[in-house]
Amino acid sequence: MHTRTFVAAAVGLGLVTLSACGSSDDDGSTAGSRTVTLVSHDSWAVSKSVLADFEKQSGYQVKVLKDGDAGQAVNKAVLTKDNPQGDVFFGVDNTLLSRALDNGLFQSYEAKGSDQVLPAYRTDRGKHRVTPVDTGDICVNYDKAYFSEHKLTPPASFDDLLKPAYKNLLVTENAATSSPGLGFLLGTAAKYGGGGTSRSSEAESGGGWADYWKKLKANGVKVVDGWEQAYNEEFSGSAGGRKAGADRPLVVSYASSPPAEVIYGDPKPTTAPTGVSTGTCFRQVEYAGLLSNAANPEGGKALLDFLLTAEFQQDMPLNMFVYPVRKGAEVPAEFTEFGPQAKDPETLDPAKIADNRDDWVKSWTSLVLK
Repeated sequence: MHTRTFVAAAVGLGLVTLSACGSSDDDGSTAGSRTVTLVSHDSWAVSKSVLADFEKQSGYQVKVLKDGDAGQAVNKAVLTKDNPQGDVFFGVDNTLLSRALDNGLFQSYEAKGSDQVLPAYRTDRGKHRVTPVDTGDICVNYDKAYFSEHKLTPPASFDDLLKPAYKNLLVTENAATSSPGLGFLLGTAAKYGGGGTSRSSEAESGGGWADYWKKLKANGVKVVDGWEQAYNEEFSGSAGGRKAGADRPLVVSYASSPPAEVIYGDPKPTTAPTGVSTGTCFRQVEYAGLLSNAANPEGGKALLDFLLTAEFQQDMPLNMFVYPVRKGAEVPAEFTEFGPQAKDPETLDPAKIADNRDDWVKSWTSLVLK
């Protein structure tokens, strides 16, 4: 049902040997290739007509290589950077950006239209190694029917999730194997401190994110490997969860999940069966970049330019259930009605994430899973 699975954020891979993709001349040269290869996680999607427009206007044929979940795709791209699988990589987000940049995955290119990207999503401005493409909020979703039947107000904040009224109701993803799980952990680090940045002195006095998770564990949070299992098997508010007899009315997912429930509902409901606890959101930004040693760098540059066009940016929401980053790009009515962006999401500077991510995940694993 939902296209944004993002399962696995930090998967260790063994040695991978892969050859570069793309058409080659008889002498092995790819300089004149009219094929440009996009490497991405499995959630990449675009309307056929929109992609056809790019191919007609640019003269390049696009080959898409989907490489698993986000974390796995990034790791594989790093391992193959000297002989890359393609020309452009899409799908590295702010939680994993440092891994890509520190390993020299991308070469510099300032895409046309970069001046139209909303300032909040621009990063690496001096070097232009990545281009912001989309954004979304990782948030707790709730099952409206459950809370109505139990005459219980849905939780609105991280703090609320610790209250006895919500004991044994929340399911989240493993922060070591899932992008939304990692995003939720980073949201608590941003909120409560403990190695991250905090919005208020009172947040610091709460004992940091580790203390928060001790309390959340005591309140019965359930942890599963990835989004697909959490949302479609454990969460009572999703179409899949209802069929599976799920019994958890709270799940870590996306602010765009309620619109997806409406759009893909059969029959299509007039209102979303799920809601978003807007005080639990962490903002995720996805980037694309021109791979170092790309066989067709000119085609790669043209493709990056395309990702920032109004046509592509406005096509994205109903294909990948994310928000555009381009100024003035329109979003579908279902998004504004059922899945508006959080007004004040938690955020962390990518450098702060880079400095702490691995240690936080290791500590979280010891604290929550053992």
